[in-house]
Amino acid sequence: MNRAMGDAAIHVEKLSKRYRLGGRRGGYKTLRDTLTDALTGPFRALSSAANRNGRARATGETFWALKDVSFEVGKGEVIGIIGRNGAGKSTLLKILSRITEPTEGYADICGRIGSLLEVGTGFHPELAGRENIYLNGAILGMRRAEIEHKFDEIVAFAEVEKFIDTPVKHYSSGMYLRLAFAVAAHLDPEILLVDEVLAVGDAAFQRKCLGKMSAVAQQGRTVLLVSHDMTAIAHLASRVLLLEKGQVARIGPPEEVIAYYASQQSAEQVSLRERNDRTGDGVIRLHALRYCDENGQPVEQIASGEPLKIVVGYTSQLESIKAEELVLYLRLTDSMGHPVTALATSFCQVAENKVLPGSGELTCHIPRLLLTEETYGIDTWLSFRGGLSDYVLRAAELKVLASNFFGTGHFPVKRKHGPAIIPHQWFE
Repeated sequence: MNRAMGDAAIHVEKLSKRYRLGGRRGGYKTLRDTLTDALTGPFRALSSAANRNGRARATGETFWALKDVSFEVGKGEVIGIIGRNGAGKSTLLKILSRITEPTEGYADICGRIGSLLEVGTGFHPELAGRENIYLNGAILGMRRAEIEHKFDEIVAFAEVEKFIDTPVKHYSSGMYLRLAFAVAAHLDPEILLVDEVLAVGDAAFQRKCLGKMSAVAQQGRTVLLVSHDMTAIAHLASRVLLLEKGQVARIGPPEEVIAYYASQQSAEQVSLRERNDRTGDGVIRLHALRYCDENGQPVEQIASGEPLKIVVGYTSQLESIKAEELVLYLRLTDSMGHPVTALATSFCQVAENKVLPGSGELTCHIPRLLLTEETYGIDTWLSFRGGLSDYVLRAAELKVLASNFFGTGHFPVKRKHGPAIIPHQWFE
């Protein structure tokens, strides 16, 4: 804190964090556990020090979650932090919020921090919602009068009025999340750190949170947002920081960094069968996605206005599947992650009592592709009997080429005209 920071809210210099592999992570402790540990800890430390040192020497293997990360965030700036799972995003926020210490380097913070890094971080499960609000406020350095002034607003935003005096260990994950975000965002932090935890909430709550973060940013407060939602990042952030393997790969305007990130993902595209960053119960899994022309011949790319077939392969342990019990949803996104359109089995008529094989292929027929030139991502979402079976973000990509769509020599292009092409006529 002694270093001169000028107008910077956060100054990070050569920040590194090393972890030892094979360590155990424990669950939360009750108040009784905490008091017991305080009394018996010194005796247990003496008896087990030799064992711990022996294990540390035996394990020996380490990895760097962050390595030589340097950047600066101005006061009132909104920074989006993106990157693959394991890139070091959450580790960076934990260091900035003083939850963990860096191995090397330093991070200077100018201002009071409010953080929402994991569901329940900073909450004690044995305390009621009301008590946790005051506890979090005290941790942020707020006076009781300040917390009382914001209390009703926090409870209303979280929508937990009926349960405010119930221990939070009995809350659902959604209730926990709503209260945690409400506390972090409403107790007037000068710097707000938010991790991907918002993805846990439903769509309505996500919109509510994004609206609140936008309001916080407009009030001149500093926001650091980690998310895989490129639409939210592009909407909120003034700059984007891309982390790759614990290092800063790029930092700059959202459009440039997000486009670069998308291009890197394209270059390293893994087959759908091998993707392990998926969610769902796995009752039915998608293992392949390919494209064909109107004659069924495989194609790698397609021109605007041409017919296209998208063939999706699936596997399961079932002998047969009723078509009405299955919903396959393909969402096309542009290079910024913005949704462009969706193709879904539920949008179409299904023959009554139609039965599908337990494993096979589903084909989407597109008579005429009405999209401008772009490399589009395809998110896949598969539901079976009302449950989520398989969900993969950017499971595949579709390259669309420009064409003489209208036959006039004028080629519609995305950067000028947007992603959609609408057939039309004038002067008739």
